Amino acid sequence: MSTEASNDTKPVTDGDDGAGVESEDNEQNDTQADETEVLSKRQRKRLLRLQQWEERRDLRKQQRKEKKQKRRLERQAQGDEETEWLMKKRRCKEATPSSLRLVVDCSFDSLMMLRAVKKLHNQIQRCYAENRRALHPVQFYLTSHGGQLKQNMDEKDKGWVNWKDIRIMPEHFQDVFDKKELVYLTSDSPIVLEELDENKAYVIGGLVDHNHHKGLTFKRAQELGIDHAQLPLGSFVKMNSRKVLTVNHVFEIILAYLEKRDWQEAFFTVLPQRKGAIPVGQEGSATKDEAEEQDSDSDSDSAEPIAKKKCFGARDQPESGEQGGQEAEHSQSGQPITEGTAA
Repeated sequence: MSTEASNDTKPVTDGDDGAGVESEDNEQNDTQADETEVLSKRQRKRLLRLQQWEERRDLRKQQRKEKKQKRRLERQAQGDEETEWLMKKRRCKEATPSSLRLVVDCSFDSLMMLRAVKKLHNQIQRCYAENRRALHPVQFYLTSHGGQLKQNMDEKDKGWVNWKDIRIMPEHFQDVFDKKELVYLTSDSPIVLEELDENKAYVIGGLVDHNHHKGLTFKRAQELGIDHAQLPLGSFVKMNSRKVLTVNHVFEIILAYLEKRDWQEAFFTVLPQRKGAIPVGQEGSATKDEAEEQDSDSDSDSAEPIAKKKCFGARDQPESGEQGGQEAEHSQSGQPITEGTAA
């Protein structure tokens, strides 16, 4: 009797276990369905676009190569490529290093959002590339290097550890240079720089802040008890749009001045044409419509070329993405106010 009862109960037990497994499978399927239903229509579209973007990565790369090859063939057809290459190569060989030191102060890392830090990284890349191809390259220093900036460079530009002709250090610039040698370039300084002293170390504030920290670089220079000055932009240039001087703008202007020894020519070599820069005294030559159009472009994050390049070759410029800048406004005296750079 007991044996028969035991046998009778086995099918029932087995049937119960099968039902439990099936119930668990149904619950998992329901959970997955619920998770799928949680995504909104917009989220699904966004995921689809992201997937399509990734799938077309190789195609975009191939298209860029084909476009570059097409431009090369066009130059060859014009017969200009060889002559241009020889001129650039000769220019590189004739480069005479300057003893002037340019320092990008990266001690403002904690005051910037990651997006601004990425812009600063792009500007530093531009400075490095321009200095490598300059006729009179300066002694380039990057101080207070760390935090978000270093992390972004490690992730996006691992080759920075192999950069040449640049000194990248975590120390603050005041721990590297003698106080008497330092001049902080800030547009808030009442002192206008007329000549560059190649025995000095000129500091450019590595701050992309869109005027959220007005007067900070000038205050920093005063607190440290070091000399300060602003570039003579207002004495030579009138711009019909808001002033945007990025770190690399200031860096390139100084490089251009070392070559040309003329401030006005240096400014007009570097400043973007879209800014409507014109010589002082010729303010009436630009129309109001042109000024408004130029101003509407001033906040563009695209990596637009700043000036026609002088020397390329093996030391070409790193590819940069969006380009940031510090916005400046007119004071009553007409001098631009630009945070983190000199004006």
